Amino acid sequence: MIKGFKDFLLRGNVVDLAVAVVIGAAFTAVVGSFTASFLEPLIGLVGGGGVDGGTVVVDGQRFTWGAFVNAVITFVLTAAVVYLVVVLPMKTLVERRRRGEEAGPVAPTQVELLVEIRDLLRAQQGQRPGGDPSGPGTTALPGRL
Repeated sequence: MIKGFKDFLLRGNVVDLAVAVVIGAAFTAVVGSFTASFLEPLIGLVGGGGVDGGTVVVDGQRFTWGAFVNAVITFVLTAAVVYLVVVLPMKTLVERRRRGEEAGPVAPTQVELLVEIRDLLRAQQGQRPGGDPSGPGTTALPGRL
């Protein structure tokens, strides 16, 4: 059980995921600071300025549209950076690998392997390989030999 857990932890996907979570958390803090420092004051100015900028009051109910716009801009910025920094390079890398892949060597068929084994056994016995396919102890394979 411990070996399986160790194998799970040391797989590349788990390590990559852990790195992505840490970088994502740090990036979220940067984007949050940017929106709090620059976007919220800008939205407040556009929405009438002051503390209540970006807020509308209707029948005593406060609608904080400025906070919603701020959250949308934060989401779009985060998604754009994740796409440009993570998704696009990975997509390009996968496409390069796919283009570079060639069909591997074709594995020999069972008949080819059996013929090779037969020839090796004959060579060990001092007989000529590829001789009579229906020698002692062998069965001729129709259409193959």
